[in-house]
Amino acid sequence: MFTGIVEEMGTIRQIRKGRASAVLTIGAKKVLEDAKIGDSIAVNGICLTVTSLSSDTFTADVMHETLRRTAFSRLAPGVRVNLERAMAADGRFGGHIVAGHVDGVGTITELRRDDNAIWYTFRAEPQVLRYIVEKGSITVDGISLTVANVGETSFSISAIPHTVAQTVLQDRKKGDPVNLETDIIGKYVEKLLYAGAPLPGSSASSGAGVKAASGKASGGITRDFLMRNGF
Repeated sequence: MFTGIVEEMGTIRQIRKGRASAVLTIGAKKVLEDAKIGDSIAVNGICLTVTSLSSDTFTADVMHETLRRTAFSRLAPGVRVNLERAMAADGRFGGHIVAGHVDGVGTITELRRDDNAIWYTFRAEPQVLRYIVEKGSITVDGISLTVANVGETSFSISAIPHTVAQTVLQDRKKGDPVNLETDIIGKYVEKLLYAGAPLPGSSASSGAGVKAASGKASGGITRDFLMRNGF
């Protein structure tokens, strides 16, 4: 588990590509202070396992699913990446719950300076936007950020100078792809509310109330019950 508070920017030293996988060698300093083989390190928001270590680098395997679901294609030797070690049990929870499992790839559509802040607007797919709420949390390339507003096809964040200076946001420009991970709590709540029933907005959703996995009406507290009673 991570918190989305970037500890340092590392640099891609080497990429060895296989048929449908890859091995990254990443230059770093701070995250290597207590790193061990088998530890988890988030690289641009992707949870990777350390497979080998040197005094100033670590390597990690990247599997086919990760290549397919993330903005890995923008990585090349010399490119900087956000790095964060897994959260220590006695650490401060400075960001939000980040699993390091990317939900999708977004695209920067606008950058706009607003006094000392910079606004970033990202286009995202509907299956990602459904879990993004105004003033909620979003992880962009491993950075825990607060959502400023959400539209039908995009969302925006406003980054302070410190965040930009300490992360690869400073390298990003219009058109760049980014890794997105939505707040995991929303996904769990939705899963529990619908319990196997079609999700709202899907072609299979009938509007006849929440159904259990067996197809029978579920008893007790349901989403419809909560809505009828003002929740």
